[in-house]
Amino acid sequence: MRKQFRDLASPEDAREAIASLDLTPDAETVALDDARGRVLAERIDAELDVPGFDRASMDGYAVRARDTFGADEADPVELDLAGAVHAGNEPDVAVDPGTAVEISTGAVMPPGADAVVIVERTEERDGSLVVYSSVAPGDSVMPAGTDTAAGARALGPGTRLTPREIGLLSALGVDEVPVRGKPTVGIVSTGDELVRPGDELRPEAGEIYDVNSYTIAAGVEEAGGVPKLYPHAGDDYEEMERLLRRAADECDLVLSSGSTSASAVDVIYRVVEERGELLLHGVSVKPGKPMLVGTLGEGSAYIGLPGYPVSALTIFRTFVAPAVRDAAGLPEPRTATVEGTMAARERYAEGRTRLMPVGLVADGDGETLVYPVDKGSGATTSLVEADGVVEVSADVEYLAEGESVTVHLFSPDVRAPALLGVGEDDPALSRVLDRVSSPRYLPFGSREGLRRLRDGISDVAVVAGDRGDAIDDIDAVELGSWTREWGLVVPAGNPDGVSGLADLVDDDLRFINRDSNSGLRTDLGNAVAALADERGTTRHELVESIEGFDRGTKAFESPARAVAAGRADAGLGLRATADSLGLDFVSLGTQPVAVLANPARIEKPGVDSLRDALAASDDAFADLSGFERGQTPR
Repeated sequence: MRKQFRDLASPEDAREAIASLDLTPDAETVALDDARGRVLAERIDAELDVPGFDRASMDGYAVRARDTFGADEADPVELDLAGAVHAGNEPDVAVDPGTAVEISTGAVMPPGADAVVIVERTEERDGSLVVYSSVAPGDSVMPAGTDTAAGARALGPGTRLTPREIGLLSALGVDEVPVRGKPTVGIVSTGDELVRPGDELRPEAGEIYDVNSYTIAAGVEEAGGVPKLYPHAGDDYEEMERLLRRAADECDLVLSSGSTSASAVDVIYRVVEERGELLLHGVSVKPGKPMLVGTLGEGSAYIGLPGYPVSALTIFRTFVAPAVRDAAGLPEPRTATVEGTMAARERYAEGRTRLMPVGLVADGDGETLVYPVDKGSGATTSLVEADGVVEVSADVEYLAEGESVTVHLFSPDVRAPALLGVGEDDPALSRVLDRVSSPRYLPFGSREGLRRLRDGISDVAVVAGDRGDAIDDIDAVELGSWTREWGLVVPAGNPDGVSGLADLVDDDLRFINRDSNSGLRTDLGNAVAALADERGTTRHELVESIEGFDRGTKAFESPARAVAAGRADAGLGLRATADSLGLDFVSLGTQPVAVLANPARIEKPGVDSLRDALAASDDAFADLSGFERGQTPR
C-alpha cells in the first residue's frame, strides 16, 4: 500500500518533532591541545592568580610610594639605588625606606615596594636615583590576580574554545578540559540508482553518483558533529533494516537520504514504523516535502531526508543542522563582520590607527550595540571578553554614541552573548549564571556595574551593599536579591586573636583589601568611618593606620587566598569563602546583593532566562555559608 502525504506537518511542527529527539552525546575530557573548537561541559574556575605575583608594568624603579611624595621637576627626591630585578628572576633585594630598585617590565615587585616610577621620570646620578615625579601606591604595577584571580569564574559551560579561551586556559595551567561530546551522525544513502564516486557508472541503466552521502557528511562536520558513512543500501527492505539498526546502535542520530517519498518501492518508512516510532512523514516546505522524523527503537533518533541533493541539503541546513549544533553546544554561524552602533562615546586622540577590541550586546529591539573592551595589552581576558575589533583611523578623535561601526569578528561564528552583566563578583551569582545560556559577565565591581547600566551598555548590573543615592538617576528593575555575610578572613585558629575592625587599626597586622569598585570595599569604608566617629577621629587617620588598606584585589576569593598562603594576617571577604578554604572568619555584618535590569531590555530572552534562573535557584545558595536568598520579584 502506498504511503500518502496527508496533513503535512508545518515547519514549526517539524522543528518541535526534531527537538523532541535526544541527540546529545555524553561529555568527555580532552587534552588542551585537542580542545580548539570544542564546547565546555562544565564551569572552569581559576585555581591560581594570573599573574601569580605583583609585577611591574613599565620599565623603571620599584619604590615605596610615600618616599616620592612631593617630588617634581623643581624639587626632585633622591633615593639610594639598592640593586636591580629583571623579568624571570626572583628578587634578591628589598626596597627599604629611602631606597629604590631598578626593575624591568614584567619583573616581580621586590618586597617593600608598592609602586614603580617610570624610567622617563628619573635620572641616575652618582649611584643614587633622582626622582622627578611622585607616584601613588599601585602606579605602574599589575597586582597578582589582575588578569584572572584565583577562585574567579574563568569560563562557563557552553563556552566554545577558540584560540582566545585556549590562551586563558594555558595561563591558568589547565592541561585538559571537560567538553561536550560531538554527536555521531550515521549516514545511509538508499536507492538502487545510486553509485559511490569511484565506482563504475552506467548512465544507460539510470545510475547516478551518490551526492548526498558526502554533501551531508560535510554539513554534519560543519555543524559540529562527527559523520559516519555506512555502505550504500539499495531499496531492499532487509538490507535497509540491517544498516539502519546497526547505525542506530552506533550513532546518536541516523540520517538517510532517499526512499522517503510515497513511491511504492520506498519502504524505509515501514522500517521506522515497525522498529521504532514515526513522529511525522512529510513537511509543507518546498523543496523537501518528503521528510521523515522518528526513532529506531529504544529512542535512537532518526531523520529521513529527501533523495534529490538540493532538497536533501536544504532540509538538512534548515532543520537538521541546527539540531546537530544544539547537541554539540555550538551557536548559529555568523559572518566575519557585523555592523553595529556604539553603545557609548569613546574618546581617542593619540594620532595612531587603533585596533579597538570590542564586545557586542543586543539592545531591547535586537539591534547590535558595540562597546570597548580593553584591560591592557598584558591581559589575556581582554580577548575572551571581546568579540572582535573596530579599526579607528588615526585622524578620528572620538566615536560618538550611536555612531555606526564595522566590527571585524575574531572568528565567523562569534555572536553577541545572550546576556551581558556587569558588577560584583559573587559565588552564588556564578552558580546562577551556569543556568543561563551564553551569558557574559564582567566582574568589574558594583560601582562599574551601576555606571554601565546607567550608560545603557549592560543588560543587568549586580550590586552589593547599600546603594544609597547611587541609583537615584538609574531606571532599573530588580530581578532578584540575596544577602551574604562579610567580614575579616583570618588564618585557621585565628592566631592573632582578631575580633573586629579595631584590631586592624590598633595591631600591626598585614591586611588585604578589595578594589575600590567592590561593594565589599565600600561597606568596609563605611565601617571604618563609623569607627572613626566612635573614636572622635577621621576616617583618613584610621585608614592610614591599617597596613594594606589601599591595596585592592580583583576577586572575592583573592584576599582569603592571600591569608591562606601566609601573605596576609587578615583579608576582606565572605564567610562562605573562609569556610571553603578552611580559614577562620570574623563577621562584620551582612550585605545585600541585588540583580538590577535595564527596563528597556526586560523582555530580552537572556534577561528573561536570568530571571527564571534566579527564581529557581534555592539550591545555588543551600551550601554557601552566610548566604540567604531574598524574595524574587514577580
